[in-house]
Amino acid sequence: MDHDGERVEEHRVIRVAPQDSPVADLMDLEAWEARGDYPELRARGPLFAVGRLRDDGQHGDGQHGDGQRDDALWEIVLLEEGNPQAARDALLWRLKTQGRETEDPAARAAYLAASKRLEWEALDELTVLGDAYRVIRGDLLVRFGPDGPEPPRPTDPDGQDPRAPHRAEGFVIDPARATGMSEAVLRAELLDFAYSREVVPEDVYADSVRARTTHPGVVLLPAGFAVAERQAGREWEPMSGVCATPQAARDGLSDYLRDLAPRLLDLTGAEQAAYAREADRLGATRDHQAQVAGRHFRVVRVESIVRVGPDGPELPRPSDWVPYPPSAVQDQQLRAEAEAEAEEGEDKDSG
Repeated sequence: MDHDGERVEEHRVIRVAPQDSPVADLMDLEAWEARGDYPELRARGPLFAVGRLRDDGQHGDGQHGDGQRDDALWEIVLLEEGNPQAARDALLWRLKTQGRETEDPAARAAYLAASKRLEWEALDELTVLGDAYRVIRGDLLVRFGPDGPEPPRPTDPDGQDPRAPHRAEGFVIDPARATGMSEAVLRAELLDFAYSREVVPEDVYADSVRARTTHPGVVLLPAGFAVAERQAGREWEPMSGVCATPQAARDGLSDYLRDLAPRLLDLTGAEQAAYAREADRLGATRDHQAQVAGRHFRVVRVESIVRVGPDGPELPRPSDWVPYPPSAVQDQQLRAEAEAEAEEGEDKDSG
């Protein structure tokens, strides 16, 4: 509640509470130290996920004393970095798989009917058998310091299973959940986050500014990891998608050095050997850095945030890049283009 005794909307709340374990305390300390070592936060681009509205009655730390909430809680069930349509496609396949696996004929029909809709319609919200799904938009951020982007922190989980899902899958977006001091301060600082007008199109900038009003709350998701590269005299640039663990990003870099680079680049035998040696060293040491032939690679830590408003987490924005339509629409367009080309060829032949 605010100082007048009125209830504050949950998406505007930032609660701070003591951490419940020594590891959590250490993570909070590392986050605070990162603010000094890597003080600059740079936007990497948008993130998209599929969320499911929770209906289990669990409200976490964000409930009021009377057990009621002003908002609903959404759980991330799928994470897809690329674009809104990729997230819709991921939901399509999830529903289609559920339809094929269930033994209930009515449920199978409902799942397959919903997946069929997604083949034709660019839907950001869909309810199936009582489960409400939403395509959720977030942003990816990377901390930078004098030596470049922030590498993984010692307390970041570093499992070696390449099939492990991103830690954000299963995460509940609860803006009123109590956090440590470092996360709370960062969330407060990000309330005014928007893209830089100098580096994005005007509509992208305008949408990011508008989101500060429509979805004023900010929630941090579990961090991801990616590979960045800096060539001599150049700025650091993203090289990979976001992975679940530092090891998954490291494995991807090793595969690139050993297998992809020789195929993509015109390397001499000596250069191929140098790339392979660096891949071996990376695998043996589990280092966050790799350098070969004047190129510098680093496994970097990627922060993820989602904006939240009265209606829950933010949906895709009008200015978000969508490279292709739903699958059935795309297939229809390709067929029409092929038929038009064939007719044009026949006209030329007959002429």
